[in-house]
This record gives sequence, structure tokens and C-alpha cells, in this order.
Amino acid sequence: MAATNQPYAVDFSWKGCQEFPDFTVTCPRCSSVESDSQKNEKSKTSFCRWNSSSITSVTSLDISHNLIHRIDPSRFMGLANLKELNLSSNRLRQLPEEICFLTNLSELYATNNALGTLPKNVKYLKKLVHLNLSGNAFNDIPPSSLEIYSLKILQLGGNNIKEVPASITNLQSLEVLYLGGNHIQNIPAEVGEMKSLSSLTLCDNKLSSIPTELVKLRNLQSLSLHNNRLTYLPREILQLVNLVELSLRGNPMVMRFVQELSCDPPSLVELASRTIKAFKLDYIDLPKTLVNHLNSAKKCPNPQCSGVYFNQKYHQIKFVDFCGKYRLPLMQYLCSPECISYSSCSSTASSETESEEELENGERMRRVLLG
Repeated sequence: MAATNQPYAVDFSWKGCQEFPDFTVTCPRCSSVESDSQKNEKSKTSFCRWNSSSITSVTSLDISHNLIHRIDPSRFMGLANLKELNLSSNRLRQLPEEICFLTNLSELYATNNALGTLPKNVKYLKKLVHLNLSGNAFNDIPPSSLEIYSLKILQLGGNNIKEVPASITNLQSLEVLYLGGNHIQNIPAEVGEMKSLSSLTLCDNKLSSIPTELVKLRNLQSLSLHNNRLTYLPREILQLVNLVELSLRGNPMVMRFVQELSCDPPSLVELASRTIKAFKLDYIDLPKTLVNHLNSAKKCPNPQCSGVYFNQKYHQIKFVDFCGKYRLPLMQYLCSPECISYSSCSSTASSETESEEELENGERMRRVLLG
């Protein structure tokens, strides 16, 4: 094979290798399985010209589906231009620190190994945009991975992760976050600050609720929540204007319908604030803290009610029909028990009680996939 400066992809998968090959002495083409036509073409060449300098032309290396349990750090020597590295389906328990010298690496796949940690200096892979560590033995999201600010795709499905740290928001360029198949019980509100997220997968975990702050993810297009412990979704989910895929199967909310209601008597401050708003009294001369409080009033969703509420409100699970098949429980807040009839469980949405805004949101959400 003639030496070349052109980008070269090396496929060394399914070779039964027990150690990472030394490509300074091993020609990947001579070691590969070739078709008859390739062998005939090769026979026209007097000798193989692969040498130690040829390795600098390698930009893609697939060493997956082998029996490699450790990597000799020296084997990364010469792979200065490597952009894509696939180490999936081996027996690796750790990655050598020297992997951090592959500064041009943009994609790293190490799925289905036995990894429990990442090299501390992995943050120096400043061009890395795709990191797939699914099917390993991580007990938490590797702290060092949260320092790779260039990441756009992070996949950690099928591990033993129990918690998502608030520092996940360090990854402000992240567009795809896959955490399905773990043991996560709570999602921090800070996830709502990850403005670039378009796909969030949290399926097959132990979630009993999701934070309302997720409604800040205005670029979110796909939200996978199936096979959790969800009994309802916050009503604010309707504000995800770009959401086109929502998966909810395997949750109690689609397997049984339970109506919940909680009523707390309003405080004197709540009653006074509601009175001021109801009678449209002037409060501009009040202390700034009270002015801010009064400006935070939220209108009761009942279109036949002109009431407002502040900190104290009535919680209600409202079941909304979608696709003529699913009834989606949404949390809503009311100003008083008298408004409960508006949001009570019903098989069809009434055009006389639904507000125009809710009808618009409902029509949009009917396009969401709830399978």
C-alpha cells in the first residue's frame, strides 16, 4: 500500500485481538480480511509500503468487538490526527491518561466495556463533540466529562448512575443527553438551564417527577420518559413549543388514572393580595417587595373565573385526551375549590370550558408521540 497523506480509516474490529495493535509495525490493510478482488489488486503491488510514518494519516480507528482488557499507552503514539476512535465491546476497565494526547479527537465510543472512571485530564480533548460511554460500570456521571465544554452529544445509558449533578449545566453546548437505563430518582432543576438541548432521554430510571424548570428547554424536540414512576407531568410541559416526541409508556400515569387534590387555606397575605388584584386597587406606593409580590399574580386557568393566586393554590390532576387513545395527566393550579369542576377528569375536552390558549396547546400536543 502506497504511503499517502490522505485521511485513512482503519477498521480493526472483530479480529479477536487481546491487545491494542501497534500500528507502527502492523499494516491494518495486510491484517484485514480481503475479498478476492482486493487480493488480486494487491498482488499487482510488489510490496507493502506501510511504515511507522503512515500512522499519521489515520483519522478514524475502529478497534471494537475484540478482547482487549488494557491499552498500552505507547500504542497511541503517532495517532496525532485521529478524529474518531471506537473502543466499544471490549473488556476495558480503564482508559490510559495518554488518550488525552489525541487532541484532534472529535468522537470517542467506548460502549459495552467495564469502565468506571475516565482519565482526569480528558478535559484537554477540546475538540471532542461526541462521547458515548453507554453499557459500562459508572456509578455516577464522570466529573471529568463535565469539563469537556465542546461536547454536543453525551451518552451514558445502561450504567449504575443514581444521581445527576447540578454541574451538568457546565455542558452548555450539549444538544443530546442520553441517561436511559440507570437508577436515577431525581433530575436537578438546573437541567433547565441547558439551552442547547434538543434531545433528553431519561427512560428506564426511577423518576417519580420531573422539575417544572424543564420548560425552559425551548429547543427540546425529544423527551423520553418511558418506564419510570411518573404519576403526572407538570402542566407547564405544554410550554415546550418545539417538542415533537414525548414517550411515556410504562409509567403509572398511563396505566392507571388517580385524581389528586390538595387544599391549603389561604394566608392573610394571600387573601389581601387577591383582594387588591380583584378590585384593581393601586399599590404603586407600597414597599418594593410587596409590589413585586403583587406583580407575580397568576391568573386562574378557569376562563369563567377572574381570580388570581400567589403562593397558595389548589393542586389538581387534569386528564387531557391525546390521539383519541391516551389520557395524559397534567398538574394544574387553581385559585379556589370552586374551580375544580373546570379541571375534573373527563373523557373529552369541553370547548366551553377550555381556554383558547389551552386548545391551541392541546392541538399541538396531539402531534406528540405517546407510545
